[in-house]
Amino acid sequence: MADRLAAHRALPEVVLSSRDLTRVIAREVRSGRAKKIGPRLYTTNTTDDPAAVVRRNLWVLLGQLLPGAIVGYRTALDGVPSPDGAVFLAGRYARSIRLPGHTVHVARGPGPLEGDNPFMGGLFIASRERALLESVEASRRRGAGVRGITDSELQQWIERQLQIGGEGALNTIRDRTRALAPRLRAEHAQERIDAIIGGLLGTRRTTLTAPAALARLAGRPYDASRLRLFETLLTELRARPLPSRPERHADADAWRHAAFFDAYFSNYIEGTEFELGEAMQIVLEGRIPAARPQDAHDVLGTFRLLMDRPAFARSVTTMDADAFVALVKERHARLLSERPEVRPGQFKEKANRAGETVFVAPELVHGTLQTGFEMLRALGDPFAKAAFVMFLLGEVHPFDDGNGRLARVFMNAELAAAGETRIIIPTVYRDDYLLALRALSRQSRPQPFVALLERAQRFADELDFRVLPRVVEVLTACSAFAEPGVGVLRLPSELRAASP
Repeated sequence: MADRLAAHRALPEVVLSSRDLTRVIAREVRSGRAKKIGPRLYTTNTTDDPAAVVRRNLWVLLGQLLPGAIVGYRTALDGVPSPDGAVFLAGRYARSIRLPGHTVHVARGPGPLEGDNPFMGGLFIASRERALLESVEASRRRGAGVRGITDSELQQWIERQLQIGGEGALNTIRDRTRALAPRLRAEHAQERIDAIIGGLLGTRRTTLTAPAALARLAGRPYDASRLRLFETLLTELRARPLPSRPERHADADAWRHAAFFDAYFSNYIEGTEFELGEAMQIVLEGRIPAARPQDAHDVLGTFRLLMDRPAFARSVTTMDADAFVALVKERHARLLSERPEVRPGQFKEKANRAGETVFVAPELVHGTLQTGFEMLRALGDPFAKAAFVMFLLGEVHPFDDGNGRLARVFMNAELAAAGETRIIIPTVYRDDYLLALRALSRQSRPQPFVALLERAQRFADELDFRVLPRVVEVLTACSAFAEPGVGVLRLPSELRAASP
């Protein structure tokens, strides 16, 4: 009996039958604990609609069915299957696969090209420019259906990029599609893209009619509902042109002072509040107040982790999923090394929550982190990776304590690894930050979250951290130390513009 229960618990929500699993699956079906929903396809969820089960586990399932295939065409552009459940990929040969609620169309096409990224379960995901070329070219062929993008939709998509990213975003799209078109035999598609871009920029005559538009690992159990959230954020980050703000000052003093304010504000968000002078004594002079040693070690532990430049400034996308999970534990252990009561470096054993938000169950933490990491690898932009890894760790909440601070450490590590300006959330911006997180976590709205991080990075980018008294003066003038609701965050450039 115990063996059967253990086997059942080991099966994920959807499972493909194999020689090794035939007996186990047959036993689970006979007992009513699993059911068949397709050829070689079974689910341990015997109550939900099979189409909904497949949708929750779609990318993991396709990674098992079609390893090495590339998520492309409209599917890569939209980030989701079409409304009728169609999914489009490129592979070695053409085929179609029917799954409950979904039809998977594989078109013959080249393997990964420049800009394509590893995705989940052995899949790849096409770069934005490859997916655009594939979709426009497919619309020229009979029977392409929703795999292609109509000319009106193409105009809306390009116009949205212009609205968000300006002329530079369109020039990037044009340059990258020109480089990729010969490999995809999509020269005609590239010519149409180029014509629309020229029309929108006023450099070419062309017919324009539309306004703006357009916009988941088997092995370990994972929280399928969280994958939908991650997918929503992934789609936004892939579609939205993002800022690049290279670090202005890389000398030792600037790094030290930036690490201090990063640690100070990050702990303040979590309720570890110190007066600025007291925090400076703790971090810069090593003075631990007798009345609050635990809080002091929280700030100091964060600072020490941020100060270790070689260990801190590492991008997680250079490693595999197991190494990522190991790094999460390692950094948490360092972060809270002086707090043995919160089990540094050990995943939680009891569920945790914040207000109405219940985080990922303990038994699903490992698998959800790994699955989310595979989605993260689909991103190439440092800002996008930083935003995604921060939300991933914050939403999983893998430890008893320190999750928010750890998430922000990983966020800024991605930026530092790329030589980009870190993101600092000052005290006055705390409520805005938490509200933006809730909008994404509870309402699946990623736009406020991304916009807030963009402004917070711009704020940090305008600070000169080299001289400590001067940066304190500027932070004070910008209301950075004010309590939420008492002041409003002003950028240094806004203050200068308002000066007579």
